[in-house]
Amino acid sequence: MMPARFGLFLLSLVLFSLVGAQAALTELEDYEAALAQAAKEDKFVLLDFTGSDWCPPCKMMEKEVFSTEEFATFAEKNLVVVKLDFSPTGAKPGKFQDQHNYLAQRFQIQVFPTFVLLNPKGSPIAYEKGYQPGGAASFIKWVEATRQKAATGG
Repeated sequence: MMPARFGLFLLSLVLFSLVGAQAALTELEDYEAALAQAAKEDKFVLLDFTGSDWCPPCKMMEKEVFSTEEFATFAEKNLVVVKLDFSPTGAKPGKFQDQHNYLAQRFQIQVFPTFVLLNPKGSPIAYEKGYQPGGAASFIKWVEATRQKAATGG
């Protein structure tokens, strides 16, 4: 009787862990590697200029969009996401910190968060600034509409 209960307990744990599992968003820090991956996989690049530990709108976007299974699943199929974190705990000094500063100047970032969507060749096609209400579904809708517009030359 005891082994059957233990087996049932283990099965419950396994099932519970599977139900609670979420797809994790893959975010790169290396811009050049992201461009290479996007070109190879024919995906758009999403640059996420954020201040993850000091910027309330950035924290809201992380919670409502980037940490959701819905967005992680969408991004896995359609995007290469680059997180450019301007927090003290963000980019490590050196290569990535210099890269972050260069990209902030190149894309004229003045507001956090700012999202820049690049085509697979690395050319910017759209910018969104600040908190974007509506959660993952709304953000995905913006990305999809922008990709469609770029594909049709509009």
